[in-house]
Amino acid sequence: KIAAVCCARSVVFPPAFYLGDSSDVVLAKVINNLEQVRGELQALGISVVLRPELTGKGSQFGSLDELLVVSAAVEGVLPCIDFGHLHARSGGAFNTYQEFCTVLRCMEERLGRSALENVHFHVSGINYGPKGERNHLLLDESDFNYQDLLRAFKAYAVKGLVICESPNIEEDALRLQACYDALN
Repeated sequence: KIAAVCCARSVVFPPAFYLGDSSDVVLAKVINNLEQVRGELQALGISVVLRPELTGKGSQFGSLDELLVVSAAVEGVLPCIDFGHLHARSGGAFNTYQEFCTVLRCMEERLGRSALENVHFHVSGINYGPKGERNHLLLDESDFNYQDLLRAFKAYAVKGLVICESPNIEEDALRLQACYDALN
C-alpha cells in the first residue's frame, strides 16, 4: 500500500529462507503467499509489481530457477535479478558474456519478451565464499565481470531499471553508465 502511495512501480524483497524445508515446499508457500498478496492488492486497485530478489546464499530461497517459476506462476510478479548475488550463489560462475546471455535468454523464454522490457536488476562487486555472499564490493575490487554483463544487456536490448549496490554507489553507477555508453 505504501509503495502505491509513493507512486513506486515495484517492490523488491528477499522471498524466503528454506529453514530445513525443501525447495519445492518453500516454492509452494511462496507462490501461495504471493497469490494472496496479489489478490489483496488487486482488490485495492494497486498494480505495483512484486519482485522477489535473487538471493546470494544457498540457504535462502531465491535461485534464478525458483524466481522464474514464481514469476511465471503469479501474475504481477517479476524477478529482481541481482547479478552479484547470482555470481556469489554459484561460487563464482555467471561471470561471462555467455552466462549472462543465458540468464537473459531464460527470462525471455520463460516469462516473455516483456520481462526484458521491464527489468529490475542489481549490480555490484561481491565478496563470496563456499556459502555464497559475504558482502558487496566496489566493482573494480571484485572479480565480477560487469563489462560482459553490460554487453549482454545491450545485446538483449533490456529496458528498465539497473541499481548499483556498490559500497560507493555514485562512482560505480557512473562507471557502469560510462561503460554501457561506450558499447557499440
